[in-house]
Amino acid sequence: MPRYVALLRGINVGGKNKVPMADLRALVESLGLREVSSFIQSGNVIFTAPKAVAPATLEAAVERELGVRSAVVLRTTRELDAVIAANPFAGVDVSTLHVGFMADKPPTATMRQLEAERYAPEAMAHRGRELYLHLPNGMGRAKLPAYLDRAVRIPTTYRNWNTVLKLAELAVA
Repeated sequence: MPRYVALLRGINVGGKNKVPMADLRALVESLGLREVSSFIQSGNVIFTAPKAVAPATLEAAVERELGVRSAVVLRTTRELDAVIAANPFAGVDVSTLHVGFMADKPPTATMRQLEAERYAPEAMAHRGRELYLHLPNGMGRAKLPAYLDRAVRIPTTYRNWNTVLKLAELAVA
């Protein structure tokens, strides 16, 4: 059975969209998903599914049952491992590395038109449905993620590199 990591966008950030992780786990279990666990308070849920799961199913359930509208991005354990292997910023301080998980693959034309270099020393690399960000001054002060959200227009949720590594570890445990 496939193992998934669900990444909810904007959960428990800055006191908004508060969702207790116990309630989120219970909701995911109520959908017939198994071996459900969560990691930290920012909307990371790991589960096993007897069949393919659509993000829209989770989004609708979260809104209906928990009253929070949140984009959900799903990755299998294999996809998460590929994200880690494709890191274009190997060797940078991992505290400055983030991954933007996009709901869909962006059009090539959209990605070619980006002007991410305007935000230097912040840097971006695109691989499939992921945006890799090197943010030397941290996510809190970064301008590049907001620019990318406006320019790419695909629901994207960001995780720091240590969280990505931990989610991959928990997904195979």
